Amino acid sequence: MAEIKDPENTIIMTLKDGEVVIALLPDVAPKHSERMKQLARDKAYDNVCFHRVIEGFMAQSGDVANGNMENNFNLRRAGTGGSNYPDLPAEFSKLPHDRGTLGAARSQNPNSANSQFFINFKDNHFLNGQYTVYGRVISGMEHVDKITRGEPPANPDRMITVRVAADVL
Repeated sequence: MAEIKDPENTIIMTLKDGEVVIALLPDVAPKHSERMKQLARDKAYDNVCFHRVIEGFMAQSGDVANGNMENNFNLRRAGTGGSNYPDLPAEFSKLPHDRGTLGAARSQNPNSANSQFFINFKDNHFLNGQYTVYGRVISGMEHVDKITRGEPPANPDRMITVRVAADVL
């Protein structure tokens, strides 16, 4: 596991193949970083599937309304929901969508991000300035690379647990 410099702003996501450590970027996107921590502390991301995983592009998850077994997971609806919290305003920055960065998924409305996010499999600079970057994988990207592909995958992989490092270390 990577050295964790700021446990309050680090997420530990457990996938079937191992742990993924994500450094949040509260100085760049404070509202998005805070939302991810809140949902992790609510345990809202636990058992939520990766409902849109495109080879050579990204893996998307975070539909806490439709994406887990406890909510009678409905694969056709995954990707259409968010959390019980209000949508977030865009926090665009100059940070590029490089491999391993975490971006806020949203609808056509730039201020509609809520709980969903994606992790870039490669540099996707065509997304720069259009989607909020609010985290970066600092270890475990090899586990992200193994997430089952599909839109939606027939048997989607899930985030087993998602925790704020300060709460578990």
